Amino acid sequence: MSKKKQKVPSPFAPHEGPPKVINPAKGIERALVITAHPDDVDFGAAGTVAVLSKAGVNVTYCIVTDGDAGGSDLGTTREQRAALRRREQTTAAEQVGVSDLIFLGYEDGKLEANLALRKDISRVIRQVRPDRVICQSPTMNLDRIYASHPDHLAAGSASISAVYPDARNPFAFPDLLEKGFEPHAVPEVWVMADPNPTMAVDTTGVIDQKIAALRSHDSQVGDGEHIEELLTTWGRQTAKMAGLKKKRTAEAFRVVNTQ
Repeated sequence: MSKKKQKVPSPFAPHEGPPKVINPAKGIERALVITAHPDDVDFGAAGTVAVLSKAGVNVTYCIVTDGDAGGSDLGTTREQRAALRRREQTTAAEQVGVSDLIFLGYEDGKLEANLALRKDISRVIRQVRPDRVICQSPTMNLDRIYASHPDHLAAGSASISAVYPDARNPFAFPDLLEKGFEPHAVPEVWVMADPNPTMAVDTTGVIDQKIAALRSHDSQVGDGEHIEELLTTWGRQTAKMAGLKKKRTAEAFRVVNTQ
């Protein structure tokens, strides 16, 4: 009798069912958030960051560009806009308990997931040595085109490539090793704005901090009157998807195991 042929598991295992609500601070001490622009983290993950900070997790922001192509004031220079947006992001970070910010200074609107960016992010990972990286999605989502800004995609792709394989590989960018940046393996990545999230964080208790963080970006949101309604609506939609009770808010991520 012939043996029954075993089914080969697919390397692509889509998540089925609603995202699982978890405690984001469990089992970690340090987290690194990497985004393309100032304000990206506040739209996508400031609630989760606030939860982490309250639980004693050390959170560092790595902002790849200074957002110098953002805003509508035609009377300012790129340098002036960059300085303003750095100040706004620093203020926003304070609202959610973050004081450690690293600005890489790339030019807004021209970001590419090239070796130079991968090297810079690898250096930051080796410096911060996080237990988790939170970054943007490298995959274009045509249903949420604003989340798929080319800079977002480039920052997401470079971040994941820096996590695996660059930051952990002693033979990648050997000059980093020569300068004392020892390899570091990040166990997991949480991807923002992914169309297939696997995990959610209840942000109901920190939604006011998330709103305050985003309102700190005056150059982008103006008087911010619409921000509370916008973020609350999005948060409740995400919470409903995750099976939370009515009027709860949440943020969702796709968890990538990189061990």
